[in-house]
Amino acid sequence: MQDVRAVEGTLDNGAAAGPVKSAARAMDLLDEIAAHGPGTQLQLSQRLSIPKSSLHALLRTMTDRGWLQTDPTGSVYMLGIHSLVVSSAYLDGDPVLSRATPVMEEVAAATEETVHLGRLDGSHVIYTAKRESVHPLRMHSAVGRRLPAYSTSLGRAILSKLPADLRCGLVPDHITAMTPHTTTDKAAVLAIIDQAELMGYAVESEESCMGVRCFGVVLPFTNNSVDALSVAVPISRLGGGREDFIIETLLSVSARLAPIRDNSMVR
Repeated sequence: MQDVRAVEGTLDNGAAAGPVKSAARAMDLLDEIAAHGPGTQLQLSQRLSIPKSSLHALLRTMTDRGWLQTDPTGSVYMLGIHSLVVSSAYLDGDPVLSRATPVMEEVAAATEETVHLGRLDGSHVIYTAKRESVHPLRMHSAVGRRLPAYSTSLGRAILSKLPADLRCGLVPDHITAMTPHTTTDKAAVLAIIDQAELMGYAVESEESCMGVRCFGVVLPFTNNSVDALSVAVPISRLGGGREDFIIETLLSVSARLAPIRDNSMVR
């Protein structure tokens, strides 16, 4: 299971293996298209700073293997069906996802709002599962979406459990605003994360999606968990004690999942 060592990018033996250039370029190409969308050979060459001549053979190979596919004109490259096969296999085999599924179902049934499961990946958080709200008005999102951890309740909840120095290193000095409400001052973001540590849950209001407030808690399957659960709610539906109910529901779930301590020595 993933832990803080994975966040820091270290190896157990302390040694770092050098990258294989062609493999690194293939991974960079997949990451670029996943993050910023399809592109022509020229556009991808410019976006990745890879010579067009070098990119040609890579695009052809990855298209032949199903990792990429082209539009009807054959000139625009996008992710292929094999990317879906591999991502589905990852989700099917993930131990946290299988343990979190009943928790997500419980929270979704209690709140009737959109529930996300997310995992820390560097300074970002990636949605690994989702349960839709029962209401027509809901947050638009998708499994696999990658967002800045420091601007989301999921990410802030996870960061609040990390050591202070590691937490600080995962919040950039210059933060790009996702909405007009995004907190872009690093010190202010760190203060918000400190508050989340004290409260046991994290909040963000319209910082990643306009009109939506999100509440997140870590799922402490391990002491160094990098997975969290959040509830996303249109602000218009937060009256009448709904916010307190959602927070209490999340805190209750998190408390029940806390790692079991050995109390044999407690008197």
